[in-house]
Amino acid sequence: MLGHHYTRTFLETAVASMNAGCNLELSYGMRNNVFMHIPQALAMGNITLQMLRDRVRPLFYTRMRLGEFDPPAMNPYSTLDLSAVQSPEHRNLSLEAAVKSFVLLKNVRGTLPLRARDLPGKRLAVVGPFADNPRVLFGDYAPVPEPRYIYTPRRGLETLMANVSFAAGCHEPRCQQYSRAEVVGAVGAADVVVVCLGTGTDVETEAKDRRDLSLPGHQLELLQDAVQ
Repeated sequence: MLGHHYTRTFLETAVASMNAGCNLELSYGMRNNVFMHIPQALAMGNITLQMLRDRVRPLFYTRMRLGEFDPPAMNPYSTLDLSAVQSPEHRNLSLEAAVKSFVLLKNVRGTLPLRARDLPGKRLAVVGPFADNPRVLFGDYAPVPEPRYIYTPRRGLETLMANVSFAAGCHEPRCQQYSRAEVVGAVGAADVVVVCLGTGTDVETEAKDRRDLSLPGHQLELLQDAVQ
C-alpha cells in the first residue's frame, strides 16, 4: 500500500495478504499494524474463519516445537549457555554446510579441486579485494563475526604446504583505487592463481540494488591482469 500502491487501505492490504498466504507481518513499529484489521475483515466476510485458522496453525506449531508453551525445565533450549557459541561441533557443521553449498560453474581440464598432496613446492597467488578481508566476506544480516574463527582465502591457503603470495589490488569491493603492479607482481611467478572478487554489503544490500551484474570498479581489470 505504501510503497507499491497495490492496495489503498490497511483493511484491503490485510485481506490481500491473507489470501496470498501471508501469516506474519513485519510492521516496522507502526502503531496501527495491517494485521490489526483482520478481525474487521473477518466480521465483513472478506476472509473466513477457516482461512484464519489455516494461517495461524503453522505459527503455533512452530512455537510449540520451540517449547514456548512447556515448563522451562522441559525446554532443551533453556539449558543452552555461551559454551554452545562457536563450539567445535557447530563450527564443524558450518564447515560441512559451506562445503556442500559450493557451486562450481566450470572446471576446465579438471583444475579443481586443489589437493594438498599436490601443492608442496608449488607457488600460489591469492589476489583481489575478497582475498584477505574478513569484513567483506559476510552477507547482509550476518552475525557479528569473531576474527579468530574466520578463514579468508589467504589464511586458508596458507595452512597448506605451499608458497603463498598475496595482493589485494584494491582493499574494498568498490575497487576505485587499483594497483595493477601489486597484482601483476604477485601472480607473475605463480603456478596457481586464486582471484577473489565480488560485491558485498558495501555495494549491494537490502534497499540498495544495482542496475547491472558487472563487477564493480576496477575488479574486471584486476581479473584480466591476474589471468593474462
